Amino acid sequence: MTDTALVLGSGGVTGSAWETGILHGLAEAGTDLATADLIVGSSAGAVVGAQLASGLLGLPELYARQLADPHDMRGGKLGARTLLRYTGAVLSARTPEAYGRKLGRLAQDARPGVTAGERRAAIARLLPSPEWPGRALLVTAVDATTGELRAFAEDGGVPLVDAVTASCAVPGVWPVARCAGRTWIDGGVHSTANAQLAAGYRRVVVIAPSAAGSRALASPRSQVAGLAEQGARTVLITPDAAAQKAFGRNPLDPGHRAAAARAGLAQAAAHTDAVAAVLGD
Repeated sequence: MTDTALVLGSGGVTGSAWETGILHGLAEAGTDLATADLIVGSSAGAVVGAQLASGLLGLPELYARQLADPHDMRGGKLGARTLLRYTGAVLSARTPEAYGRKLGRLAQDARPGVTAGERRAAIARLLPSPEWPGRALLVTAVDATTGELRAFAEDGGVPLVDAVTASCAVPGVWPVARCAGRTWIDGGVHSTANAQLAAGYRRVVVIAPSAAGSRALASPRSQVAGLAEQGARTVLITPDAAAQKAFGRNPLDPGHRAAAARAGLAQAAAHTDAVAAVLGD
């Protein structure tokens, strides 16, 4: 069993900001998760994971970015009709793959107000480097046709920017992403954390902006419990009440980014002991 894995879940613009605040707060308290042996990122977590794994910016700089005026960042929103289709999909699907196929069809039918090239360029601006970091980083996406989860890695032949763009392709909001000869949607469609990808690691820290689960989709808590049953030492961090309030009603609204980051920084103090206990010898 290898050593330490950090799992960063999905949750939109506010989720990325909150995760960064949590990580910054933990590092200030003496626990720097940037040194994890494996980083798994889904959607919002894919952006933060790629930023962290690059090693080009420290957590103080990444946190400061979240506090900056997001005037150059385009937000998104799930419309009422799209939300209805999400609800219908999750109620009728019995597996994450079935749910992924339903949302894949939604995504391919949608006409977002941004092109695939514009969306890719927006993701590229968020990353310190377009290159894979030369360390263990997994970026998740869901095949829009089969509904199956894919974990992109450096040896998979897909550029990092394309992998992260695929992981962030929220169905009905952003265009589907195309790479590796397939069409992809958001990695958080399979589950909000995809913590099962950390199986085999001795210590696992999961930071999940959304704790949601359903009959079809495993919740972060159930995934963490499964890892613990396999012998891993685990800790799960999800947003507290103050963080949820800071997120607002639309996780894709950059206007709430700074408040979410500050909420993450404030919340980190409540988890320093638990994280230290998991990582301790």
